[in-house]
Amino acid sequence: MLNLQAILTETIDARTKGFPHGAAPLPLSGVGAQGWTLLNGDLPFPVAVIKDSALAYNHAWMRDFTTATGVLLAPHGKTTMAPQIFAQQLAAGAWGITVANVHQLGICVRFGVRRVIVANQLLAARDIAQVIRLRETYAELELHFLIDSVAQLRLIEAEASRHKMSRRLTALLELGILGGRTGCRDADTALALAREIAASPAVALSGIECYEGLQLTGDSARDAAFVAGLIEAVKDLALACDRAALFAGPTIILSAGGSAAFDIVARELPAQLSLPVQTILRSGCYVTHDSGFYARMLAGVKARSGEAWQSRPGLQPALEVWAQVQSRPEAGLAILTMGKRDASFDFDLPIPQRYFRRGRDDRPQAAPADWKISAMNDQHAYLRLPLEADVQVADLVGSGISHPCTTFDKWRVLFTVDDAYRVTGAIRTFF
Repeated sequence: MLNLQAILTETIDARTKGFPHGAAPLPLSGVGAQGWTLLNGDLPFPVAVIKDSALAYNHAWMRDFTTATGVLLAPHGKTTMAPQIFAQQLAAGAWGITVANVHQLGICVRFGVRRVIVANQLLAARDIAQVIRLRETYAELELHFLIDSVAQLRLIEAEASRHKMSRRLTALLELGILGGRTGCRDADTALALAREIAASPAVALSGIECYEGLQLTGDSARDAAFVAGLIEAVKDLALACDRAALFAGPTIILSAGGSAAFDIVARELPAQLSLPVQTILRSGCYVTHDSGFYARMLAGVKARSGEAWQSRPGLQPALEVWAQVQSRPEAGLAILTMGKRDASFDFDLPIPQRYFRRGRDDRPQAAPADWKISAMNDQHAYLRLPLEADVQVADLVGSGISHPCTTFDKWRVLFTVDDAYRVTGAIRTFF
């Protein structure tokens, strides 16, 4: 169980984006008792909210999926950088948390996470020293980082020689692909590196890792073939390392990372080796899902996962950004009070999903499919509408997002809401 007391007692006030103007400062834990309702205009716009019901559903969905497939989950914490959500993920059965750098590792350890994968190469002397300090301070901390070169190994060994260490650091050897991001490009190079790691006084080989996400296209057949090929290469490398007794044990980790084809990883990555194998998914975006890129990718996941998964609802979008109509400067155009500072725009622009007019509507209405956000500035969004659309200045528009990672990092606090958009609490981020 994580210790969230420092977060829950932290005072927030109007210096925090989304906090009501004129409201008295209060601890984060007191937000849900204020009686605020988004649809009443109690929160200033724009505002990012997380729907409690969808969040709880997604935790349960992924718990059921990993249980059914027999794999472990170390969701990528960089998606939310919210220890409150980490606590929910761990309570729902996650094995640990994945992070992208040593800063994020420190946040996890501070609040009590004790199994962490740093899904990146460890390089800088100060980062190496910090990892050593954390491992020596917290004997129960299980920590794995990525390694893909002898040059990196020598940097770690040089820094480690300056510190007292009661145990070697543990690393996952990363296998990459030609033209991809990091990772050894071929099996011979990877196996040679594994031999160097096994002989290292500072680093032990704990498993093999890859990241498939950046190569996926949404073409299910093509994606399935690509991921299966990469996973097969990981398993072949793991078998070669196992036969050469290069793993430090007592278990061997095989891990892959993306949120777009985790079903293929779950089916293909498990392997039989001489030591028990822990197959670990690192998908992170599932937790709030989205209304764009990952919604499209989930269709492929369900189609590939058999009738039982096709017949049940998929992950639900939990994250929304709400804005007001600021201006109706011309027919067919509404300007909204949100922009690139508030919502993701790297994969797709926000997707209008709901609208609401105080005094007319008792609940949000579904936005017509022909409403499209065509562009965003820093603080404005261009909502394109049919000429006859009944949209007025001050109406509210709620948008789904594509790629939750780059919406979370724009908010220090996101409010949680029930299905009537009554504020139930707040989530603090640490980007």
